[in-house]
Amino acid sequence: MTSQLSPLAERMRPRTLDDYVGQAHLVGEGCVLRRMIETGSVASFILWGPPGVGKTTLARIIANTLKSPFYTLSAVSAGVKDVREVIDKCRADARSMFTSGRPILFIDEIHRFSKSQQDSLLGAVEQGIVTLIGATTENPSFEVIRPLLSRAQVYVLKPLADEDLSRLLHHAITADERLSKRGVELESTTALFRYAGGDARKLLNILDLLDQSTPEGEKIVVNDKVVVERLQENPAAYDKNGEMHYDIISAFIKSVRGSDPDAAVYWLARMVAGGEEPEFIARRLAILAAEDIGLANPNALLLANATFDIIHKIGWPEGRIPLAECTIYLANSPKSNSAYMAINNALGEVERSGNLPVPLHLRNAPTKLMSELDYGKNYKYAHDYPGHFVRQQFLPDGLEGSHFWHSADNEQEQRQKALYDSRWGNSNDKNKK
Repeated sequence: MTSQLSPLAERMRPRTLDDYVGQAHLVGEGCVLRRMIETGSVASFILWGPPGVGKTTLARIIANTLKSPFYTLSAVSAGVKDVREVIDKCRADARSMFTSGRPILFIDEIHRFSKSQQDSLLGAVEQGIVTLIGATTENPSFEVIRPLLSRAQVYVLKPLADEDLSRLLHHAITADERLSKRGVELESTTALFRYAGGDARKLLNILDLLDQSTPEGEKIVVNDKVVVERLQENPAAYDKNGEMHYDIISAFIKSVRGSDPDAAVYWLARMVAGGEEPEFIARRLAILAAEDIGLANPNALLLANATFDIIHKIGWPEGRIPLAECTIYLANSPKSNSAYMAINNALGEVERSGNLPVPLHLRNAPTKLMSELDYGKNYKYAHDYPGHFVRQQFLPDGLEGSHFWHSADNEQEQRQKALYDSRWGNSNDKNKK
């Protein structure tokens, strides 16, 4: 039983699936986790989702429903020794005649466990000594070792929709003993839901704050003006080290690559508002200028490099302006990945054919012995020929005529291709002496 002095989020923590809000794709009628609970057969799994969407609560509901021994560890503070001690307890529970279900081990922030800590779980999970439920805000495919990942299904939890937040809000103001006595007047919820950002805990914490900052005897008023005044903070949800960081930079890059300056500037604004490091954004723009614009507009790389340089000189908040200028310019530029593909093609050939010898005529001959061995013999110095060009073999023997760069269909590269063709002709002619 929780006290009225406990935080509202703790007082409102659901005890059954019927009180659980959100994640209907997992716990709705006929869905996978509900079916597991109803049949009493729960396999190990990992819950992946942002903060405040019910990962810990769902694990506790499962344990309570199945009446299984429930152990919890936080990856922030637990070590290998702690893991082994808990597994020993689970092993004892599994042998006990008084235990009705397989022990459940819940590990919060499992992505923070080291490889050795995760390794220490493998045997117990594989042997069925314990049912593992992990919770993580990070992509498990990057943070959880492959052997453990193969033994635990991953379920993705989503941020709560406004409908879910509304249901949770109305439940809190009617079911919580303190709030129901005080009375809550809902005038508007736009700011409240925006600040909550799909996070149930954050929504309840804001409501708790409104309660605490409203004098006793007065009704708690919820409207956009009151919420903004009481919070006095940026509503942007952005974790520079979390999954959202990678999702937003991915959307940013793909918007520039897709030539949508409006979307690109929007995602830029999300990063700026979230406090992203300006150097990180500028670095991605420089890479993008070479990879996705490349030879179609070589000036793009120059502007990206200048942007990276000026960011170091001016910082925030003015740095947002050159970042926006560069973003819009790159988004509107013609696109080509021919340079990116060329180096990948060449690397593929190097991996396939290995360390082929450099043709003798391309080698330097700084010593008499090297000259006697024909190093540099018959090399043609391009500047001695009309147009500063003469045909000769530059690739190793066996790769003559190979093409790694293929021009893209844009004006700049078509001019380069025409110059190339005037020198080398078609691929069958290339490298012929």
